[in-house]
Amino acid sequence: MSEPRPLIVRLFSWIWTLIVFCFRALVILSLVVLGVGIWAGSRDQTPVIEDNVALTVIPFGDLSDQIPNDRSRAFLQRFSDNKPTQTSLREVVDAIDAAATDTRIPSIVVKLDDMAGAGLPQLEEIAVALRKFRAAGKPVYAYGDSYDQKQYYIAAQADEISIDPLGSVLLEGFSVYTNYFKDALDKLGVQINVFRVGEFKSAVEPYERNDMSPEARTANQAWLGDLWSLYGTTIGDARKLTPDAANRYIAGLSAGLEKHKGDLAAYALEAGLVTQIETQADFRKRMIERVGEDDDHGSFRQIDAGSYLAAVHAEKSARGADKMAVVIVQGEIVDGDGEDNNAGGDTIADLLDRARRDDKVKAVLLRVNSPGGSVFASEKIRRGVLALQAAGKPVVASMSTLAASGGYWISMDADQIWAEPTTITGSIGIFGMIPTINEPLNKIGIHTDGVGTTPLAGAFRIDRPLADSVKTLFQLQIEKGYRNFIEGVAKGREIPVEQVDSIARGRVWSGKAAKELGLVDSLGSFQDAETALAQLAKLTPGRYQLNEMQPDRDLFKQLLGELFGKGQGMSGQGNLYGALLGQLPGGALAAPARAIGDAVRRLDDPQRVYAYCFCTPVLGGR
Repeated sequence: MSEPRPLIVRLFSWIWTLIVFCFRALVILSLVVLGVGIWAGSRDQTPVIEDNVALTVIPFGDLSDQIPNDRSRAFLQRFSDNKPTQTSLREVVDAIDAAATDTRIPSIVVKLDDMAGAGLPQLEEIAVALRKFRAAGKPVYAYGDSYDQKQYYIAAQADEISIDPLGSVLLEGFSVYTNYFKDALDKLGVQINVFRVGEFKSAVEPYERNDMSPEARTANQAWLGDLWSLYGTTIGDARKLTPDAANRYIAGLSAGLEKHKGDLAAYALEAGLVTQIETQADFRKRMIERVGEDDDHGSFRQIDAGSYLAAVHAEKSARGADKMAVVIVQGEIVDGDGEDNNAGGDTIADLLDRARRDDKVKAVLLRVNSPGGSVFASEKIRRGVLALQAAGKPVVASMSTLAASGGYWISMDADQIWAEPTTITGSIGIFGMIPTINEPLNKIGIHTDGVGTTPLAGAFRIDRPLADSVKTLFQLQIEKGYRNFIEGVAKGREIPVEQVDSIARGRVWSGKAAKELGLVDSLGSFQDAETALAQLAKLTPGRYQLNEMQPDRDLFKQLLGELFGKGQGMSGQGNLYGALLGQLPGGALAAPARAIGDAVRRLDDPQRVYAYCFCTPVLGGR
């Protein structure tokens, strides 16, 4: 018989068993509570729309074309003081559109202080909806502590724009700036092997240069100029000012502040960008005079956009059985299933296949807001579009803020392509990147050696330099991929291949320019694309269901993720580079090493071939 364990060992064993038991009990209890809460939340009473209430449009966080249907997160949000990090663009636009013909809603109040990120086409969709609301004879009021450039684009559509006495309207223009890593890579000893076609394919420039190339500078200045011109024209028209009002406001800022002794609100009022300077309390008093007071909250009578839309949907009678499916491609296109913040090629392809196999789905609206990414994943999505068309189901692509490179790849075979004038698109080109880190490893005393049976055996290891023969193979693969891309565009858009090549080569275009070049069929919003698709599918307006398709999500995994936090650890080859490079001498290299690792982590194509565009403009503000 074995000797009994010492008492102290048995004591700690009992304590550990108790801890494990309590932890498991806590997990089970938490899951039960969350499950009951989610079930109860689904049984909440639908809001009631009273007469003479203002609709409030108060976006939080980033405007998003798709917010994942995450029931666990929605439930936990109720018990948290944290504000939402995303607002559904569709929810905002649909609520405004419905309110335009609803006699119970006499006005809209827009408050934008908590709106962070948005693309200009997304802002324009809200602006168009507000203009339709005003055209129905109903006023729109905007109030803000301050307005950044994105927020002001929406606020400019209001009949009255109020600002706090200590507030400001900050217009600054659009820009594209990025970090360039060549010197840092040279110091680190990292070799970035780049393969590309097209002098405008600037996504790889940060790894080859220390500055923007003349070609990229020319192209970027062109599409940024298009966007800024449309921005100025839109706010000028809305405020009955000249199209150059934004430029004049920026140019006159110094003199204006000197005249008003540093008072930014007074300068904005003089420039005609706002109509009132008042506190939020004074604004609420004016609104109470218009719609009455809510005794429970001490403010004016109101209903928020989300509650209003839920009530409207509950009131509507059932529509016909036919469906139009909406499949949203949002974020970087990555290989595999992807996550909430990107578009997995397998996941999107599966959604398209589900729509193909559903006899009630008569057409698919492909909503694209993506800079592209993996060519392999993009091709899977494109094949899904072709399969739908082969099944007799038309597909229309609606481009949001960004539908460039891989985002254009997945759109090029659609029956029609719609974009906003300020959409960023094009970037028709591909590149390949294979980083090698043999030099950094050598610096910390790690060396690689061995033998292989052929010249290619072990040739693709990141801890070995890339042989010239392998570089040649990759360049040939990239050139073939580029030919596939431009030939696909030529076929899908019915443009000669030579003409496609002349406007491709990685160059980025605004939606307005893309329409003139034939890369886009029509300019218009999501709703315009929906109308066009309904006509193609011979669907009667108001007699079909518009169903947004989302991937099935494992509720148990959702709950565990929200309870204990989603993985934040180092994973993937990008983090490997960052981790190794961060160990090199010199603390100054840690930041570029992390940046390089983060950039490389995006590159997950199994063949290392990418259709990606680093072309998101900074619209100002946060």
